[in-house]
Amino acid sequence: MMRLDGKIALVTGASSGLGRHFAQRLAAQGATVLAAARRSTPLEALSEEIAREGGACHPVTMDVTDPASVAEAFARIARDGHGPLAILVNNAGVATTRAAIEMSAEEWQGVLAPNLTGAFLVARHAAQAMEGAGGSIVNVASILGERVAKGLAAYAASKAALIQLTKALALEWAPRGIRVNALAPGYIETDLNRAFFASPAGQRLIARIPQQRLGQMEDLDGPLLLLCSQASAYMTGAVIAIDGGHLVSGL
Repeated sequence: MMRLDGKIALVTGASSGLGRHFAQRLAAQGATVLAAARRSTPLEALSEEIAREGGACHPVTMDVTDPASVAEAFARIARDGHGPLAILVNNAGVATTRAAIEMSAEEWQGVLAPNLTGAFLVARHAAQAMEGAGGSIVNVASILGERVAKGLAAYAASKAALIQLTKALALEWAPRGIRVNALAPGYIETDLNRAFFASPAGQRLIARIPQQRLGQMEDLDGPLLLLCSQASAYMTGAVIAIDGGHLVSGL
């Protein structure tokens, strides 16, 4: 029921990290993946890797913070015959650690632009592409959209807003057959944070997670495939936390 054969799936922020992993997992389940990011070289490498594994993936150059770039990317997708779009994984985003009192307006906008505005721009175009046939949009939020941490005011605000945007779009687009849900990962181990979590400070953070371990990218696979597939046909406006119990831990 969670196979995606014949489905076209767009994944933003697919050049590295979670986005790259999501693209690989969707392709492994039979979807034709459109891997989007600003940098084309890693997308081409990803497409070649997925092809070697028997899947289908096509690179799409897109800057989610630039409305013209997003519009051109969707026009290019339509021209190339990649459709109808059935799945969007809205993953592109950044995190900047900075004390709020020291954060400039430019730094603030630098986080809000990809994490919130970019997610909206891509979701709107995706919904237009899904019109008539329906589809599934999965926004990648964070448990920091529901709790906070020092030095991450802009990131937490952007993810809280993304959760509310998810619910608002779910309400508006349900009659159109478009489902909009969100994943809210906790601390997931990646190449970028592995050294930090091996440090004493990182180990202290891990100790506060009820399961007392970091999440692995594979821990996101089940929830991702659930929301992308017909297994979640009666789910919209949902936010699924994948955090080892972090959100329910004591204050």
